[in-house]
Amino acid sequence: MAVSLRLPSLTLTNLFSSPSSLPILRRRRPHGTLLRPPPLAASFSSQRAEAASAQTQDKSKSSKGSDQVITPRSQDFNAWYLDLIANAELADYGPVRGTMVIRPYGYAIWESIQDYLNVKFKETGHSNMYFPQFIPYSFIEKEASHVEGFSPELALVTIGGGKELEEKLVVRPTSETIVNHMFTKWIQSYRDLPLLINQWANVTRWEMRTKPFVRTLEFLWQEGHTAHATPEEAENEAIQMIDIYTKFAYEQAAIPVIAGRKSKVETFAGANKTYTIEAMMGDRKALQAGTSHNLGQNFSRAFGTQFLDETGQMQHVWQTSWAISTRFVGGIIMTHGDDAGLMLPPKLAPIQVVIVPIWKKDEEKVAVLNAASSVKEVLHTAGIKVKLDDSEQRTPGWKFNFWEMKGVPLRIEIGPRDVSSESVVISRRDVPGKQGKVFGISMEPSILVAFVKDKLYEIQSSLLERAIAFRDSNIISLIIYLFEVKKANGSITLDCGKTMFSLNLVFGLCYNTDILKKHGIFFCSNIVDVNSYDDLKVAISQGKWARGPWSATNEHELKVKEETGATIRCFPFEQPEGIKKCFMTGDPAEEVAIFAKSY
Repeated sequence: MAVSLRLPSLTLTNLFSSPSSLPILRRRRPHGTLLRPPPLAASFSSQRAEAASAQTQDKSKSSKGSDQVITPRSQDFNAWYLDLIANAELADYGPVRGTMVIRPYGYAIWESIQDYLNVKFKETGHSNMYFPQFIPYSFIEKEASHVEGFSPELALVTIGGGKELEEKLVVRPTSETIVNHMFTKWIQSYRDLPLLINQWANVTRWEMRTKPFVRTLEFLWQEGHTAHATPEEAENEAIQMIDIYTKFAYEQAAIPVIAGRKSKVETFAGANKTYTIEAMMGDRKALQAGTSHNLGQNFSRAFGTQFLDETGQMQHVWQTSWAISTRFVGGIIMTHGDDAGLMLPPKLAPIQVVIVPIWKKDEEKVAVLNAASSVKEVLHTAGIKVKLDDSEQRTPGWKFNFWEMKGVPLRIEIGPRDVSSESVVISRRDVPGKQGKVFGISMEPSILVAFVKDKLYEIQSSLLERAIAFRDSNIISLIIYLFEVKKANGSITLDCGKTMFSLNLVFGLCYNTDILKKHGIFFCSNIVDVNSYDDLKVAISQGKWARGPWSATNEHELKVKEETGATIRCFPFEQPEGIKKCFMTGDPAEEVAIFAKSY
């Protein structure tokens, strides 16, 4: 069957120029809905014990030249993840089970995420503000599906100032209810719309099974809330925000995501539709990395949030909410990290370049440190995030491994010989050993800055390409046929005799065929979906993602979850053409769905 395909070009220009260079996702038809992922298999405390046990059993796996112990990813992905967080100094366990303390380096990654998204939110007309953390329980009860969905996760305050409260308070799990309470005060007329706000805040959800960054009792996020005069405006807003998250994932985090609509079973409690971006982690599980909800009028009716329209009639507003959280830090770790530690995309790395000076004799020290300081100043002036590690408590070899653990994209080494030749040695984090090391790069500012920036571009591109290749190899095989249109004497002929190749394609994001057609290039594909429930079971048992036509009931979907552990991650925005039959029921199906186990 044929499918229209679009995929962001992986050129350096697209990766490091304005984000507008990435094609924006658009739906084939109106759809909608979203979820909070299922709980994990182990608590914070038990995970820590398991990781400690793994470390004790395998001391031989310690990082060469350092005192850090990392369990190999292939041996135990979960233990590797916990080891990495500890040794890269990203977070530590809080005194309350299921909480975490985000350490400066981990928080710096979150700040990089904030810096990008804050600009995008303001560019699209949203203003930052803040709502109280405590919410009257009666607010939560006003929207039936909302209270049903969140009740198991609520943290309640019943005593304040030493006295029992007249009404118990909810510690903010999300803010739709209190936002609507305030919107009802602020919105009176159509002139007050649209109302577009965002807040950076913490939320509390009493999870029974937790995992650092991915699922904790308390986490940090941004949550946008908007009110509109028409359903079309609300739908456009919900789509616009999932587009922004998609661009962020590709261009900043180098994480390829599948964007689409959640099933009704997986929809956010209180929403009409939820849109999501789904990412494949290194263990092939899915991570819901960002969501955007079309709330319809569910909350405005519950709270009486109305406005006087242009005809003088009272109407309930149409609303959206959307969020991305510190869970994305976990996604970056699990997408790019390796046995040596973190591997950060340059655009989000708190430190893009670390300089390690090397000397043996005291008489070499001053010249080496002076040269290192000069290089640091050159790079800093050029806008590159650089650190000079001139501490004398550790050896250069230890520092190499330490900064590799921290995922710094580039390392510059400067020794006495480099000072004499006025050059440096530069190593890439994503290419281990001698293959990733370049000698004799001039210290001349224009040459050095150009080289460093070029390598940062290459690393950002390489991480994205690598993640796409891994993800696609674990979803489905696609064979792409390339046809080149040749125009001669006013006629058009097709040359397809020799070009057939495999291409790393993304479900939900494809090459912009309209642009390619202008240059005489067409893409077609043959996609083989799962055709039966047995096919799905086999794919999931192999740890892969599966795609297949779906029009079955909610009960069928719950059966799949119970029997395979997989859920519908989304109905991708881009859908194959042609007649389809649901692999579960044999009934006609309009869409295909992506199934996978998830965090």
